[in-house]
Amino acid sequence: MSEPIRKVSIVFLLTNQNILLAMKKRGFGQGHWNGVGGKPNPGESIEDTAIRECQEEIEVTPLKLKEVAILNFFSPPEKSQNNQQAHVYICKQWEGKPTETEEMKPKWFPINKVPYEEMWPDDIYWLPQLLKGQKLVADIFFDISDNYIKHDIKKLTAIK
Repeated sequence: MSEPIRKVSIVFLLTNQNILLAMKKRGFGQGHWNGVGGKPNPGESIEDTAIRECQEEIEVTPLKLKEVAILNFFSPPEKSQNNQQAHVYICKQWEGKPTETEEMKPKWFPINKVPYEEMWPDDIYWLPQLLKGQKLVADIFFDISDNYIKHDIKKLTAIK
């Protein structure tokens, strides 16, 4: 198995009872609810990427990010360009109001009513654990048609 070829960030804004998801309006992931994030610019740290992507995609500036998971996504060799390592953050403090942009349409959901059926198929295996305070490292595998195959999740220490 090869290492993921690129790092990306994913940020979930949280309140006590709600999670902010954003509908991807174009490009990779279009039509799925997801966290906000993307690829780093040259020389940019993954945390700085997370902040910049929130600013660009939903016009919010995270004030305090907490890394809660590293998700390694793997596709078959023919689609190895899709391999990536996602650094997942939760954020409970930010400036600005989540606003729709050309790329993302944000919406608040109750934590107990996350629309998993409209998200990536693997999200249902790891996101509920993060929302309960668990820290994770996971390998997630897809087939040539981008269908979910399997996952291997390792729990780390609980988030304080």
